[in-house]
Amino acid sequence: MNAEQNELLTRITPGTPCGQLLRQYWQPAALVDEFNPVFDARMAKRPVKALKLLGQDMVLFKDASGAWGLLDRDCAHRGADLSFGRLESAAQGGGLRCPFHGWKFAADGRCLETPAEPAGSKLCERIKQRSYPVIEKSGVLFAWLGDDNSTPPPLPDFDCFTAPTTHSFAFKGLWHANWLQAFEVGIDPAHPSFLHRFLQDEALSEIGDNPAGKQFRSASAGTAGGEHWPMTRIMREFAQPDIRFENKPWGMQLTALRHMTEALTHVRVTQAIFPATFVIPLSSTMTITQMHVPVDDTHTYWYTFFTSFAGPLDKEAMRAQRQQFITLPDYLPKAGRHNGWGYNAEEQLTSTYLGMGEEDINVHDQWAVESMGAISNRTREHLGTSDKVIMANRRVLLKAIDTVQQGGLAPGIADAAQSPLMVGPDTVDGIAPADDWSNWWQSTARAKREGAAWLAESTAPGAPAAP
Repeated sequence: MNAEQNELLTRITPGTPCGQLLRQYWQPAALVDEFNPVFDARMAKRPVKALKLLGQDMVLFKDASGAWGLLDRDCAHRGADLSFGRLESAAQGGGLRCPFHGWKFAADGRCLETPAEPAGSKLCERIKQRSYPVIEKSGVLFAWLGDDNSTPPPLPDFDCFTAPTTHSFAFKGLWHANWLQAFEVGIDPAHPSFLHRFLQDEALSEIGDNPAGKQFRSASAGTAGGEHWPMTRIMREFAQPDIRFENKPWGMQLTALRHMTEALTHVRVTQAIFPATFVIPLSSTMTITQMHVPVDDTHTYWYTFFTSFAGPLDKEAMRAQRQQFITLPDYLPKAGRHNGWGYNAEEQLTSTYLGMGEEDINVHDQWAVESMGAISNRTREHLGTSDKVIMANRRVLLKAIDTVQQGGLAPGIADAAQSPLMVGPDTVDGIAPADDWSNWWQSTARAKREGAAWLAESTAPGAPAAP
């Protein structure tokens, strides 16, 4: 890749070609939990947050009626910072008021008052603060940053968005790096055999339920010789996957085959949802959907949705596990370049391939993403056959940028006409018959879905099956 292409794919601020592309998609702006006084005491009196999204400074707030408002942060009058605005009560008529001259704005950006103007002034009627549509889905507030007055596509009926609140949990964290390298680590089928390698296995019964980062300690679906194998052993012993991908309405379906014996193959099917989301299995009954939203060119928030196809989730336990490694209220990682991401040379010699802990494998990915630099210099790369998914995704991204620049429609979930095809998408991680792995993974995924009570209606006879 040349330097010009690298710039094209990574720069996302207003006016850039890639920034224009990403604005054709709903973007996660904040967790609903960020407005919960339990996690941020400031929200009890004033549910207002300053945020940056795709390089734009914004203010997100909940008004007196409970409506969400997302506005440009600079006041339409003289540019003062609205994140310091006065949030008016219902008795005061609601809205967010700029303390500079008292101009007040509704959640939809309408100017409600310009109190310093002469009596009878019509100025207020001609003013509108740029506002952005906000929808709440699965514990996350999504923002539409497309052109003013443009019509956003519907969010697709993916499992992470249709699961009931009892079976869904969302969390987030910040990485100090560009959005594309964050996403590319997640869709790389080869890296788990190395980056997340454990040098020893442990008894599966000792792992417990839903550890914070030990999904590779859990048993893979299926058996080898009548024995359940932990993912640690499979990833360690079979490190040269046969990687395949196929186009889907949302992006790409990725398959990594690790041939164990003549009779058995380990199958890992994951999904790449264009432009910056992946879906992977956490266990035989839970998936992770992770979205990557650029704060600016050199910072990225990841948003993870955990979706259970079995019982309800213990959200408090899951939150507590992850808060060990994240500092609230800004969801900043405790590990990073400043402390070597927790690197321990003795651990690297004795227990993990990387040497950065066993409890939270998310820091493994964080190191890979951040250690490349704020924006990876792809002109210095030497890609191999195992990077075929990375290369394919870059080709799609380049084509999509060009399409939008030419006035065309962005692909995947930006295309409302494709919405009916946006179901699932499903994943699997398990040991299959080598000569029938394709049927095995589909039947295994189907059985998981049929066992989910909240999916009973969509899996009824005659209903379309998720891919």
